[in-house]
Amino acid sequence: MKKQVLVLAMSAMLLAACGKKEEPVAAPAAPVAAAPAAPAAPAGPVLDAEKVLNVYNWPDYITETLVADFEKEYGIKVNYDTFENNEALHAKLVAGNSGYDIVIPTAGFAKKQIDGGLYQPIDKSKLTNYANLDADFMAKIAGVDPENKHLVPWAWGFTTVGINKQKVEKALGGMPMPENAWDLVFKPEYSSKLRSCGIAYLDSPSEILPVALHYVGKPAYSENPEDFKLAGEMLKKVRKDVRLFSSTMIDDIAGGKACAFVGWSGDINIAADRVKETGGKDEIVPLLPTGGGLVFIDTMAIPKDAKHVNNAHVFMDFYLRAANAAAMANELNYPTGNKAALADIKDEVKGNKTIFLSPEDTARLIPTGGFSNDISGVLNETYNAFKRGK
Repeated sequence: MKKQVLVLAMSAMLLAACGKKEEPVAAPAAPVAAAPAAPAAPAGPVLDAEKVLNVYNWPDYITETLVADFEKEYGIKVNYDTFENNEALHAKLVAGNSGYDIVIPTAGFAKKQIDGGLYQPIDKSKLTNYANLDADFMAKIAGVDPENKHLVPWAWGFTTVGINKQKVEKALGGMPMPENAWDLVFKPEYSSKLRSCGIAYLDSPSEILPVALHYVGKPAYSENPEDFKLAGEMLKKVRKDVRLFSSTMIDDIAGGKACAFVGWSGDINIAADRVKETGGKDEIVPLLPTGGGLVFIDTMAIPKDAKHVNNAHVFMDFYLRAANAAAMANELNYPTGNKAALADIKDEVKGNKTIFLSPEDTARLIPTGGFSNDISGVLNETYNAFKRGK
């Protein structure tokens, strides 16, 4: 909604005829009626006195012109910073005085941040495009954010296994691909063969441990320390085959640093596009494990100490426009929970079964969730021991 300026209508001057005192006296001319005032244009959104907005988001996770378009329309200067994982964002919020007005946490991870009072409620009356969101999708977020009080969706996808098809086939030799793609990175029988071309893991406890727990038959978001021991033992067996823990997965995949990777579906597709753009012949493919990919829903939230709350709401509403949500899918290969955007999404994107999943693949996904503060210590200890090879 563009900022409107009220237009003032000017009244016409009354015309009076001056008659002479001689007979016959001319009747005075009828006054010309004033032109009716134009109806007032609707008031624009309320902005903060300081035309600034501070945003904290993941790398490579915004469309090319979104910030510039927003700044031009509203005259608000956007300061845009990035973080590498949910853990880094959480540390910033817990420390206080983050300086940010909008942050983009993953919904499951945001659960303990909401419980800890780190976010303020969203004023939905300021979001004129909120109705564009799909009600069923919002119900999923409500599992960690009751009544959708604090979180507004940004994009979603799933954590999965991706491969460089040609390099993996060569490394495996005559061994066929496993039915469950997680075996490639969690089972020594396969990981030992892929060691030669490289395995990369996302460098994030909250991404690796849920899929590891699920792989060993435990709840992905278990609160039982004994379950973490089992997951840690499984990971320990493949640690020697893991080449790197990545916070720049797109660049690492496109640069050929690994042939198999635990990464986000959209990032794997972005890396695939970059390889094609540079003339590369290798096929980068996100797989759809029969064991299920881990759903993530990334969301916008307003920290409790945000200084530009009105501007934050205006940015959220701007992003919820159908065209802006569609651009996220078209440019960055991430699906959207914005139902009004579907008509503007390219057919080749909607037809990509690793972006917009089939009902069968959707049913196999591991639902979004979160860990409590009580188990966070065990989560981090298990991951750090795995990473250190202990």
